[in-house]
Formats: sequence, structure tokens, C-alpha cells
Amino acid sequence: MSLADSRPRPDGPVRGRPRSEAVERAILEGVMKLLEEGVPLAELSIERVARTAGVGKATIYRRWSGKEELFVDVIRAAEPPDPELSGTSMRDDLVVLVEVLRQRGLVSRSSAILHNVYAQMKSSPKIWVAYHASVIAPRRALVMDVLRRGQESGELRPDIDLELANDMFVGPMLVRSVMRPDAELPEGLSERIVDTVLAGLRPVSPAVPPV
Repeated sequence: MSLADSRPRPDGPVRGRPRSEAVERAILEGVMKLLEEGVPLAELSIERVARTAGVGKATIYRRWSGKEELFVDVIRAAEPPDPELSGTSMRDDLVVLVEVLRQRGLVSRSSAILHNVYAQMKSSPKIWVAYHASVIAPRRALVMDVLRRGQESGELRPDIDLELANDMFVGPMLVRSVMRPDAELPEGLSERIVDTVLAGLRPVSPAVPPV
């Protein structure tokens, strides 16, 4: 898998000299090359990555504090980019966010290497903590922001537990893409999930008394 067209993370750490896209791309490609060769995450050292990428260890440490942070950026570069939200409709923004989960599921299924990396990552506490802190937690916070906006605009009932609602929107797609590898991920699934959940969470119109 090539990362040549991937964009470096804009909010990454800045240390020492200005960052070079070409150097960062070479490092990310170097990690992916080693993974393609079957090198386990546990055996990937900064020194080995530096040799493969043709750079010095100091060059890597100027950009990443350690291999955990580097591996997270490798995964992020291989995944679909985070979406831009219109902010005009809670429903539409939720569809966009759930659709990204569907796309990531498709990418993971089509890439044996990424699938293997995800599995290995969960068995490495340090890498998983780094991935959760820099990827999963911000994505969850983004969904929470959309739900809060939905309550403020009246698109969502005010009595809804937003943490639970978050799970209800993203959970079905995660189950299909992660826990049910045989389940289909067709186009339109994101809309169906969001609309089905919203059917139970939207404000209920007051009953009109009979005349």
C-alpha cells in the first residue's frame, strides 16, 4: 500500500527544523514497507524504520516522540481522511460521520496489512492508548458536539443521554465493519442507520386534541 498521496497530519508535533513532506512520506512509507514484509509491530524499532526510510533516527524523533506516535500516523495516513461537516443539520452531519466509519471498514477489509495492523495494535497497550487518545477520542468528541448542537436546535429530545446516543449511532456500523466481517457494507447504510436511530430520538410532536 502506497502512502504517496496521503497528506501529513496538520496538527502533528513540530520540533526543531521545519517539517518536510517528502521526508515524512519516506518515513511513513518505510514503516508500511516493513509491515508488508511481515515484520510485526513489536519488532519495528525506530532504528529499523530509519534504515528502511534512508533517514537518521534524529530525523524521526524530531517529528514523533516515539514509535507509538509514529505508528498512529501511519494508520491515519492509510485511512480515509476525517470529514468536513456542514454544521447545518444534525442528521446530515451524523450521516457523514457514520459514512466515514463505513469507508474505514471497507478499507480495512480490502487491506490485509491494515487488518493485521489493527489486530496487532489492540495487543499493544502503548500503541492502542496512543491511537485512542489521538484518533478515537477526538472522533467521539466530534459526534458529541453534533449531538449537543442537535439538542440545542430541537432536532433531538432534551432528555436524551448523549453518551448513549453516541453509541447508538456509531455502534451498528462498528459491529458490521469490525465484529461481523461477513456483513455487507452497502452504499446508503449510513443513512439507514442514522434515520432508524433518529426515529426514536427525535422530539415527539404533541398530540392534537380532537375537535
